Order: sequence, then C-alpha cells, then structure tokens
Amino acid sequence: MTGDWVTLTVEEIKADTRAALAMGPFGSRITTDNFVECGVPVIRGCNLNGERFLDQEFVFVTEQKADELRASNAFPGDLVFTHRGTIGQVGIIPLSSRYPRYVVSQSQMKLTCDTKKVDPLYVFYFFRSPYGQHALLANTSTTGVPAISRPLTSLRGISVPIPSLPEQRAIARILGSLDDKIELNRKMNETLEAMARALFKSWFVDFDPVRAKAEGRRPYGMDDATAALFPDSFEESELGEIPEGWKVVPLPEVIEVNPTRRLAKGQAAPYLDMQNMPTSGHRPAGWISRPFGSGTKFINGDTLLARITPCLENGKTAFVDFLQPGEVGWGSTEYIILRPKPSLPAEYGYFLARSESLRDFAIQNMTGSSGRQRVPPDCFNNYLVVVPDKAIGERFGQLVGPLMSRIKSDSQQSSSLTEMRDALLPKLLSGEIRVKEAERVVEVTL
Repeated sequence: MTGDWVTLTVEEIKADTRAALAMGPFGSRITTDNFVECGVPVIRGCNLNGERFLDQEFVFVTEQKADELRASNAFPGDLVFTHRGTIGQVGIIPLSSRYPRYVVSQSQMKLTCDTKKVDPLYVFYFFRSPYGQHALLANTSTTGVPAISRPLTSLRGISVPIPSLPEQRAIARILGSLDDKIELNRKMNETLEAMARALFKSWFVDFDPVRAKAEGRRPYGMDDATAALFPDSFEESELGEIPEGWKVVPLPEVIEVNPTRRLAKGQAAPYLDMQNMPTSGHRPAGWISRPFGSGTKFINGDTLLARITPCLENGKTAFVDFLQPGEVGWGSTEYIILRPKPSLPAEYGYFLARSESLRDFAIQNMTGSSGRQRVPPDCFNNYLVVVPDKAIGERFGQLVGPLMSRIKSDSQQSSSLTEMRDALLPKLLSGEIRVKEAERVVEVTL
C-alpha cells in the first residue's frame, strides 16, 4: 500500500444513518407464506452468484411487509454479503437497478457506505479481492451449515485500504469496465441462445413454416430458398398432425444415446463436474484437466444432460464445444450423452435436450429412491421424435451454428477478461500497480 493511502474499518466507512450495517430478518419474520407475485424483491444467494448483482429471479414481499422489515431494506449502491450457506458472496445493487428497494434474506447482511469517504463500487471490489475474501472468511464456523461467526461484528471490524476518492473511483472504473463488458457478453449470449431456441421450437415443435404455407402465407422472417424446403400440408401420425413427409421415430433411431468414446485409464483429459454444468446457456462455467478414472466420456458436438435429481429439474445441460480437435473429455457418471446421427446437425441434440417435452419426459421416467432418482437411458426408446428431411436439418444447423459459435467466442472473451480483472484487482487495491498503468492494459484489451 502506498503512502497516501489510509486504513479504515467498515464501521468507519458505513453511512451515518440508521441500519447502515444490518442483518437480514430472522427466519420467523419472513417465510414462504409472505411471498407474493410482485412487490418488493427479496435478494437471495442466486442474485449474488454472478459478477456484481443479478437483478432478476426474485421472490417478492408486499410493500407493507418490506416496511415492517425496514432495517433489512437495501437500496441502490448498497453492498450485500452472504453470512450463512455460500459464504464469501458479495454483491452491489447497481445505481440503475430495476427496483427502488429490496429486502435482504435471512442469510445476508447489507452495508450502506458513506459516499463522502468511499466509493461503494471500490469497496465492493475490495471484498471481491483475495484480501477482502480472506477478511470475510476469517471467522468462519464449519460446524453444520457454513457460517460467519458473529457476522455483523466480524464485518464491522474489517480494515479496508483507502486511497483518495478520485483514485477509488478510477480503480472502480477500470475494474467496472471489464465487468461491464463481461455482463454485455452474458446478455448477448442469452439473446443469441433465445433466438436459436425459438427457431427450434418454431420449426420442430410448432411447425410454424408449414402452418404458414398451408394457410397460403409466407413463413415469417424466412428467405424463399429456406421456405421452399418445408411442405405446405400436414398428415396424421401417432403424435397428431405433423408436416407431410416427416417421420415419427423413437429417439435412438436418429440420436445416439451414450455413444462409445475411448479414453485410457489414468490419461489426463478435460474433466467437467456437475457443479460447472450450466442451467441456462450451453457453455459450462469451467473445466479442469484430470486423469481419467471412471465417468462419462464425450467429444465436441455431444450434448450432456444431467440425469439425476435435482440437477435435471434445475436444467443442467451443456453442448460440448470446448475440447480441442480429436480430444475426448469426461465427467460425472450422472450425464446422459445425446449425439444426433448424420441426418441431423449436432446442435439439434442440444436444443432437443433443452425442450420442455424431452425434459418433462425424462423427469416423469426417473426411477430410484426419493432424493436419488435418476433417468435410465433406455427410457428414451419410448420417446418419439418428429424428424424433418435432411435438407431442413442441415439448414437449421447452418442458421444456429453461427449463433453457437458467437456464444462460444463471447464466452472465451469473458473468461480472458475475468482473468485480467482478477489479476489487476489485488494489484490495484494494494497500490502495486497504479491507475494509469492499469488503464493502458485495459485499453489494449477493450
């Protein structure tokens, strides 16, 4: 730390207002019975499980209940910490938040900073740094559910290195610019995935192009060459009306289930654990190299579907595109591998696995004792798929392939930006690297 910095405790940098540093409500004061369709959002761990703050996926309480829990209200610019459960989580409610106020959950505490002394975003990055994380977790109790002992007292006494306000803002701006780009990539990827999923549903579930042609309309948003691939009438099948000339077949006739992959025992290979499987989007959060022992093996173009409860219900599904050419990866024995045969593009398997129909079928066919239920792979022998002709399958792959590639590219860039941010973070907060130098590094990257 440089000579013009000072050290202040959280107690010294909190705002001089009532409940500037406060716990969430005790369990008896907020229960699931209090949740309503809309109102004041309740911040939970899932809202802190991101880069800064996930301003969605809330449960709500009424305005009256939020008033009753006023000490646990949090506002734009406030920091939120998890003190029980997934401890170490920290988020900051953005100034441009979707809601004017929030309520923190029973497992959280919130901090309102004195903005005459500190920039809240700078304080947030301090608590995301190795120093801040170490300080947060210094009084952890591991008996039972992980928790911070005497959470408010522990947080109140943490020392924070404080440069001048302009330098705090500059540090926050540099780190924030990286996070902003990461967040922009995340939103773009959500949009691209939604576009591809909508196309799959339109073509292969709702049969919109066929329906339009049957009614004498031009299929919406489709060029003439693509429209010409679709029939203009329906025929009856065991699943009801399907496009004329399409087939209804059991899934294994067009998609391999758990195809054979070879990997020598003890050979180091990319390993994907269940924790890093995505619940939305096709890209895993990360993977490591690990000697092969026993597990499911996969290659690029395979779709991984979690088959065990609650991972299946939570939507854990991935499309493998992170391996090197010819490389074989491996993971949990609780994955089912889906691989379309040559009549369909590889991406078809992923979007089918994400479809409501297949997921509901898999859930309904789970077997085993309560809490350890799983999907038997042979149940898919009874799942019927409506299959288009090869030309339509190929066209689908041509349209969604670039979207999937863009998602992959954006994800790779975000990983690089995250590494840069995490490398700069402790150096900026210790004064080891100065703002001007960090700005030059970030400017080259962005």
